[in-house]
This record gives sequence, structure tokens and C-alpha cells, in this order.
Amino acid sequence: MSESEHRHVRVAVIGSGFGGLGAAVRLRREGITDFVVLERAGGVGGTWRDNSYPGCACDVPSHLYSFSFAPNPDWPRTFSGQEHIRAYLEHVADVFRLRPHIRFDSEVKRMTWDAGKLRWDIETTGGNLSADVVVSATGPLSDPKVPAVPGLDSFPGKVFHSARWDHGYDLAGKRVAMVGTGASAIQIVPSIQPEVARLTVFQRTPPWVLPRVDRAIGGAERSLHRALPFTTQLRRGLSWGIRELQIQAFTKHPDELGFVERLAKRNMARAIKDPALRARLTPDYRIGCKRILLSNTYYPALTQDNVDVVASGLGEVRGSTLVAADGTEAEVDAIVFGTGFHVTDLPIAERVVGAAGRTLAETWKDGMAALRGASAAGFPNWMTIIGPNTGLGNSSMILMIESQLNYMADFLRQLDVLGGRAALDARPSAVNAWNRKVQDRMRRTVWNTGGCTSWYLDASGRNTTVWPGTTAEFRRVTRRVDLTEYQVLRQAGRARRDDNDVARIREGA
Repeated sequence: MSESEHRHVRVAVIGSGFGGLGAAVRLRREGITDFVVLERAGGVGGTWRDNSYPGCACDVPSHLYSFSFAPNPDWPRTFSGQEHIRAYLEHVADVFRLRPHIRFDSEVKRMTWDAGKLRWDIETTGGNLSADVVVSATGPLSDPKVPAVPGLDSFPGKVFHSARWDHGYDLAGKRVAMVGTGASAIQIVPSIQPEVARLTVFQRTPPWVLPRVDRAIGGAERSLHRALPFTTQLRRGLSWGIRELQIQAFTKHPDELGFVERLAKRNMARAIKDPALRARLTPDYRIGCKRILLSNTYYPALTQDNVDVVASGLGEVRGSTLVAADGTEAEVDAIVFGTGFHVTDLPIAERVVGAAGRTLAETWKDGMAALRGASAAGFPNWMTIIGPNTGLGNSSMILMIESQLNYMADFLRQLDVLGGRAALDARPSAVNAWNRKVQDRMRRTVWNTGGCTSWYLDASGRNTTVWPGTTAEFRRVTRRVDLTEYQVLRQAGRARRDDNDVARIREGA
């Protein structure tokens, strides 16, 4: 599509991962075709495009980790790999005819609210445009975080993050350092261990690891799903229901997780016979405080002769020598960082300038907060998918994304009913009330009481990432937009709630 064709659109969607593609499908289903999807890369897929490291796979069952409106009867495994999930997203883009709306190689550099015209002016690397509404679907797992390790700049070997895997660099026969022991690292370690000369794992905090109940889905089973679609729905519903029941232990009764800890310890004991190594790998916090990891191969890989586990974070780099915080040294040829992403300090927030001329990052300097995980005060007609406190610790984020798409659709309907040039800006009082309620509920959850430091917490120790309830509850609270939680903005200099507009919409409801 040419820039001139889309100088102004009704809706601009940022990102083409699950959130962005889901938003695009929902817009088309709502009869809205005047929209564009701005994607900084050259293809769709988001985190499933960027993360292509060896062993990359999902830790949520495939039939639950997919859109309800686009079931896939042909998942090859119960837990599918990155290549299959990315192929699924490519399929969604094709089936729902989204590609004409996608503008690739168009990274958003800045978005600025124009209060006079009630629109967003957007600067991208592929040209500029404006939009009535912006839906930000950049996702929290999109910008890698590499720690500022003293001396790293002088390291003579190869350095890359797991989400920016260098497939042109051959690890065979090399001495490799794996920094971090999170969800990516436990997949990478067993995948590269057989080929490297030596693998040194720098573990700042050991994870809890449970067995991964994964298997191939046979041809007969897939044929059944194709012939009888309700069997796919049944499978999805069962996976969902089990996780809905589990969430009570995470959010209300963390002590009940002790049984799961015993299972995890037995899983470790089966693979790790060396008591000293087992001691280094045993967490000292309640299971669930950090994301519970699933693997059948991680612990066995750590017992191999060419693997060393350093129970301390990387503290310094001296030439090709890596020095842990406890003084342990290792000579390596390559460093792979599995150190996560900018989650509570989203880089996109630096590029969004709201009604008061402040960036979203400035507004969120004391912690992220958005009404129902979607709308930030002072940023009219701007919504985020997978916003603050919408993350999950045990289920599928696709469920949360679809709930937020419901909210987005009703947001656009409300603008239609208002008529003319109008915008909705979340009231600070509504955002604060919502955030207080969420944080009050967060106090007794395992994520806050479990005794760990995780990426769920921001710099001040507040959990601005996870949703402290069930996915069914979140769907209920995002089903409709409550106009009393918003200011209605009109053109011609009016920036206030129009009570007549709100009353008129209520009477017509």
C-alpha cells in the first residue's frame, strides 16, 4: 500500500504478533476496514518471529495457545514449537486477508496526540500518517534486556541475546556461557549442550521445573479434530478449565502450592543425583513466585561432563574471562544472554506523547497503570493490548488478548454512537481506582508473597504485570466500556466530559 493511500486512517495497530493480528481480525469483523498494521520487521509473528533460538517452544498447550476464532486442528504436538506457532500466525494473516493492511519495515518512532484535531500523528521509518485511534500491540516480550555487565564491551568473542539468535555463528566446539536460567535458557541449554565444547550456566536464581507432558499428535487424532470441530473445542475447554481452577492457589492460597513443590523436587531428584548440584538447583522461594518452567531435558543436560553450573550471576567480564559475582571464573568464546525483556519499562512508552505533552514513560515513572489494562489517563483514543496487570502465571495469554479485543471493539462502538469528532480519555480517578483494586488483590498472591524477585515486579517492587484473578473474570470486566470512567473530548477546544453525550448513550443502551 502506498503512503498516500493511508495518510490518515481510523485505526492504527502497532505490531503484528498475536495482539496485533487479533486486533486486525476483530476490526474487520466489526466492519472496520480503514486501518493499518504498523510492523517494524519484515514479517508477522511478533515474539514468535523474533525468538528462533534452538529448542524454542511454547509452555502452554497448543489448542489453548491459539485464537478461539481460528482453531487449528493440525497442531503437530501438544506443546508446539516456534516454527509451528509462527506458521499459524502467517496462516491467520492469510485466511483473514490481513496482509493488505500491514505495512512492514515501519517502526514507530513517535506518536503524538493532536488535541486540536483529536488524532494521533505517527512517525515511522516507513513514512508518516495519522489515526483517530491507536491500538498498541507491541507486547511485553519484544525488546531484549541485556544487563550492564562491566567489561562486556571489551569481550573479544560473540555476544547475543536469545531473542536475537545469531544463526550464522556456529557454536560447535565452542566454549559457551549461558547467562540466565529462565524459560528461554532451559530450552537452549539442552539444545546446544551436545555440540559445544563446554557450557557454563550462570544462574542467579534457580527456577522451579516440572515435567513437560509433551507428545506428538498423531494423524488420526488430527483427522478427528478436522472432521469433528467440537473435539478441538472440548480439548481447549478442558485445558482452560484446569488452569482456571489452579489460579486460586496462585492468587488466594499460596500455601497450597507446597504439594507442587514436592513434585518439582522429585522431578529434580530423578535427574540430579549429585547432592551438591541438587542443592545449587533448589530454589529458596515458593513455587509460582517466578514462572514455573516445564522441561524433561534441562536437568539431564546439567549433569553432562561438559556443563558447569555457576550458582551466581555474571558480575564482570575481563577479556575472554567471565567472572561471577561469587568470584568463579570461566573462559568462553561466546556469551548467550537469556536475561528477559523490558517488561515494566516498555520502550514504546518513550515514544508515545499524550495530551499534556508528556510521554507515557514519564506518566508511568512510578509504575505502569491502565484502566482495565487498556487505557492510560492523558492518552485519548490510545489503547494497549497486554497492558499493565494483564499477564498470566499459569494460562494462555491469548485468552487475555481476546478479552482486550472485546474492550477495543466496544470502545470503537462508543465513539460511533457519540458521533462527530470525539475522543475518549480515561479519567485519572478511574485509573487510580482500578489500579488500587488490582494492587490490593495482589498483596496475598504468590507473586508478591513468595519470597522471590521476578520480572513481574517493577523497580519499586510493585507487581504491574500479572492479573490477580481468573481469565473468566477478566473477560467479564472488559466486556463493555463504562463511559463514566472516561472523559469525552470534542473538537473546538472542548476537553471535558460531555454529560449530555453520556446520558444520551445510556438511554439508547
